Amino acid sequence: MTPVALALDTPAPARTGQTWPPLAHAYATLGDAFSVPVAVSPLPDPVLVASSARAAALVGLSPPRNAAEEHDWALAFGGHVAEISGGSRATVYAGHQFGNWAGQLGDGRALLLGDWPDADGDGRWEVQFKGSGRTPYSRMGDGWAVLRSSIREFLCSEAMAALGIPTTRALCLVGSTRPVRRERIETAAMVTRLSPSFVRFGHFEHFSYSGQTDQLRQLCDWVIAHHAPACADAPQPALALLQWVVDRTAQLIAQWQAVGFIHGVMNTDNMSILGWTIDYGPFAFLDAYDPLHTPNTTDRGGRYAYGRQPAIAHWNLLALGQALLPLIDAPESALEVINGFRPKYVQAMQRQLAAKLGLTRLLPDDGDLFQDLLDTLQANHSDWTLSFRHLARLAADERAPIPAALTEQARREPQRLADWVARYRARLRLEPRGDAERAVAMNAVNPVVVLRHHLAQNAIAQAEAGDFSEVRRLLRALENPFDADAAPAHYTEPPPEHAPPACLSCSS
Repeated sequence: MTPVALALDTPAPARTGQTWPPLAHAYATLGDAFSVPVAVSPLPDPVLVASSARAAALVGLSPPRNAAEEHDWALAFGGHVAEISGGSRATVYAGHQFGNWAGQLGDGRALLLGDWPDADGDGRWEVQFKGSGRTPYSRMGDGWAVLRSSIREFLCSEAMAALGIPTTRALCLVGSTRPVRRERIETAAMVTRLSPSFVRFGHFEHFSYSGQTDQLRQLCDWVIAHHAPACADAPQPALALLQWVVDRTAQLIAQWQAVGFIHGVMNTDNMSILGWTIDYGPFAFLDAYDPLHTPNTTDRGGRYAYGRQPAIAHWNLLALGQALLPLIDAPESALEVINGFRPKYVQAMQRQLAAKLGLTRLLPDDGDLFQDLLDTLQANHSDWTLSFRHLARLAADERAPIPAALTEQARREPQRLADWVARYRARLRLEPRGDAERAVAMNAVNPVVVLRHHLAQNAIAQAEAGDFSEVRRLLRALENPFDADAAPAHYTEPPPEHAPPACLSCSS
């Protein structure tokens, strides 16, 4: 297929003072049934909003250190440098959106540029532009991303990585003067994303439901060879791959729940085959604990609410299993593998909660202790993130006072909290660790800083006014989420009472 023509205002390719490592094109070798060449539409007047030194280190790049190098990065990752964007392609996939079959989809505003070797030499990172213009799969969209949503994706990608949660990474964010109409006129921006693979459940759905069994098998073999080589030796490699994805997804969702992360739009085309977090749209982190909270204004029924994410992950795995059935001898074996998700998730979540409460082992009654805590937090509208930090300061001695900061989180039903604390203290007295050692362990897994909605909105407002300093300052704090001393005090506090909750559209 001939590349999509560049926009009329596209400048000539630029050269920079920096030499960029050559990109390989592993996914492109699958052929035009899987992806098609599409030219990047460069951003006019590109400016580097922010870059991640940690993401850059993954691919052996040094972050920009001065204005000249920032300009080089803006040109390269704003689409102006042929070394970076000359081999760009859009991949095709399909998907279920809000539980309904959406048919063929694809990279509507993202382009795969190729892949760079991992700096440690043990893998490769695919490189992708998000917000690089229309593609054959844009449907009614314009292919652009706006600065507002791009800041949110950039910051949350790096925040999740610092929390230890598998995620696509954000190398940098480039802004521009290009006007884009969403709910209002905004400016276009582009995020450069890194991942070992951007293959989604929807890639398999596309080839399966369109009857392209040879291509389905080819994709399955490619994913196994590049990302799950142990599956190749199994009697049924596709079934082994499904098991691999189930296991990784169960761990991922438990990690989301543990930090109070709400993805907001868990369509099958937004589910990574690696069991990684991908596509930061209308996401949020919990403030007050509410299992039915969703930040997505499109999700009127709450399908993707925080408390429903484990069930939706199971549903999406069923869709993936259905797509893989042409490659699996016995359908019942696929169902058995997928139904293993729930116990694996429950085990993973109990381990997460045990660690958050400073417990070194799980006892038979701990599940009830955990559930009673969740019910207590919900009844009191307690702040999810801060409640666990405050619990780290609680002494196991029943005669010691409950920390005032913890009781402040239970003003609605203080006795309910007191009753639970008594049970928790009794449980702590069965543990080998003392209060001080337990507090250190708890503070190592319970963040004090997460990307709360009001913090993101403040950074966005300043960036839209031309000041990128808050984006960069917030990034530094999010890179050290467990260190209260590494962040300004207001980053570690709940949102002000007047701050509106996260109510975001899919353009967010």
